[in-house]
Amino acid sequence: MPLTWTEEHRLMRQTVQKFVRNEILPHVERWEEEGTFPRELYQKAGVLGLLRIGFAEQEGGLGHDPLMVVAFTEELMRCTSAGVVASLGSLGIGLPPFLLGGDPEIKAQLVPDVLNGQRIMALAITEPGGGSDVAGLQTRAHRTSTGYVIRGQKTFITSGCRADYFTMAVRTGDEGYGGISLMLVEADRPGFSRSAPLKKMGWWASDTAELFLDDVEVPHDHLIGPENGGFMGIMANFQMERLNLAVMAVMTARMAMEACLEYVQQRQAFGRAIGKFQVIRHKLAEMATQVEVAHQYLYHLAERISLGESVLKEVAMAKNFATQVSDRVTYDAVQIFAGSGYMRGTLVERLYRDNRILSIGGGTYEVMNEIIAKQLLL
Repeated sequence: MPLTWTEEHRLMRQTVQKFVRNEILPHVERWEEEGTFPRELYQKAGVLGLLRIGFAEQEGGLGHDPLMVVAFTEELMRCTSAGVVASLGSLGIGLPPFLLGGDPEIKAQLVPDVLNGQRIMALAITEPGGGSDVAGLQTRAHRTSTGYVIRGQKTFITSGCRADYFTMAVRTGDEGYGGISLMLVEADRPGFSRSAPLKKMGWWASDTAELFLDDVEVPHDHLIGPENGGFMGIMANFQMERLNLAVMAVMTARMAMEACLEYVQQRQAFGRAIGKFQVIRHKLAEMATQVEVAHQYLYHLAERISLGESVLKEVAMAKNFATQVSDRVTYDAVQIFAGSGYMRGTLVERLYRDNRILSIGGGTYEVMNEIIAKQLLL
């Protein structure tokens, strides 16, 4: 653990552990098969203050503490369903840009309900024609005398099926980065609609949807930050989003490794436990080494972020390294479990398919490499 770990961090971990044990684990298999989880889970998390983690005290949060966010994500991932973690935590990417640039009066009404779990907030950037190419987005918002009229489509939106509010990237100016703005869009506005839940390889319990905006009108005060200045708001949000995805990757790998450590002592082959075979023992040693190195680097970066340092390059490195580790470890875990690892209902099977999105979401592996290269060649 980091040297800066405090009693407050430890107590928060215990709270999340109890929440996961009592409110998620007894139901998670059913939720996975159903492709969703009850909306009431947000409210239960809100009552415990879990949704306030990572947000500034003046905004109603528990304070800006990246290590606390990392610890929270670690413990929540112990529910074994990254889909639950992704949707329950959608406010973590939807709310920060609004807190930075949203209208004060709207914030006073909206933010408490989101942090208390009464309302759900999500981020809507990705479009059918482009994923990581944010500068190419086509959803257009035309300025009128009373506000903006939005027309376009979003896809792969986490919590898209039931979010009440969206922080949405739209085009208000010319092509490219400089013509992008952020807008607050309520789901009950005329002209707004959404698809049925999208069927995904993994993250089954996460409600993911397409959003359709057919001349949706929002007032001027729904602009978040300056007009045509939305790209900087998006970029500012990416650092913690990518760090969180890296934490999810490391925890995915750690749980797969732990499942293997237990399994190899029970599974018999050729008259002895498979953990007695050198090829398995060395594979486990490699897993443990990679997981530990990746995990410690994430703690290091969280501490640097808490000190106000810019770690754009390092976070991109961490995300790529962590997802490489989780790719390798989940692959090897299924191999160790053999036929059992290919069966639905086996933990490593779920971890294997849930893992695949982590090197894509929040900016693909290839985009992270481009960020790293640009920073190296400044």
